Amino acid sequence: MANPWTGEVALVLNGERHEAKLTLGALAELEDRMGAGSLTEMVSRFEGDGLKSSDVLALICAGLRGGGWRGDMIDLLHAEIEGGLIEAAAIAARLLVLAFQPAPE
Repeated sequence: MANPWTGEVALVLNGERHEAKLTLGALAELEDRMGAGSLTEMVSRFEGDGLKSSDVLALICAGLRGGGWRGDMIDLLHAEIEGGLIEAAAIAARLLVLAFQPAPE
């Protein structure tokens, strides 16, 4: 079960449940994949009007890899995310929020 206190988000990919998490390594991979010069630049891209579906997939891919998934973007391009586009966008948003949320005291 995904633990939101540790930044985990659950998703179903090709009928199999996974936990995604934006670890520091996953964020670095995402920054590189998006060609962002900084975390701030990357996050602002998600907050602005320039968000692309490939950005959402890149964020989900990084989160899955941070959660231990061994696939890559090409695998994700051909996968079915349960809930479709709306769920994928919601998962991406939750991953970002949890990654930058302060730990509970």
